[in-house]
Amino acid sequence: MAQVVSLEEAILKVQNGMTVMVGGFIGCGAPDQLLEAVCQKGIKELTLIANDTGILGDAMSQLIVKRCVSKLIATHIGTNKETGRQMTAGELEVKLVPQGTLVEQIRAAGAGLGGILTPTGIGTIVEEGKQKLVVNGTEYLLELPIRANVALIKAYKADKGGNLVYHRAARNFNPLMAMAVDLVIAQVDQIVEVGEIDPDEVMSPGIFIDYLVQKRPREVSKIG
Repeated sequence: MAQVVSLEEAILKVQNGMTVMVGGFIGCGAPDQLLEAVCQKGIKELTLIANDTGILGDAMSQLIVKRCVSKLIATHIGTNKETGRQMTAGELEVKLVPQGTLVEQIRAAGAGLGGILTPTGIGTIVEEGKQKLVVNGTEYLLELPIRANVALIKAYKADKGGNLVYHRAARNFNPLMAMAVDLVIAQVDQIVEVGEIDPDEVMSPGIFIDYLVQKRPREVSKIG
């Protein structure tokens, strides 16, 4: 069963040098207060796996601005010019992955698969160094699963067992990331008693969730 912890307690689980998945799509579904806590605690040398690095000025973008990240695996970086600047200057290692491929690599890790086959990237620099297979006359790249030490995700509602409900498009990467890591910390807007969420509404079962952090009112969200 998931533990309900404070923001301060939760962020102690994230250490320098870890590989961290962060949910969200250009801010939608991103765990802003968890990300702020990472920055404020000065955690460094992270390998970040995410769809993007946010919009300059938001919580996700600050992971790059504050130089918490040494390696980035993402699908695009165009909404945060500091990411591009650091990449061009050789200050940040960046691996760009087609969005569908990244999602499937994460899903494969959570499902215990050995990888996925995709035609995306055939004939481009994406195929360099990767194994190719031919299935029914079509050539595919073998893309390996991607796992991480920790996932920082966001949900709309949780019960005290850790069962999560996401709000509309905020679901995006969050459920799959919760299955592909060793430890999951979920920032949630509200926490209810077990049994108050209709089982049909559950999108991430509590078995995958380790820690719940209830989002604080903005005026008291800062870490000391």
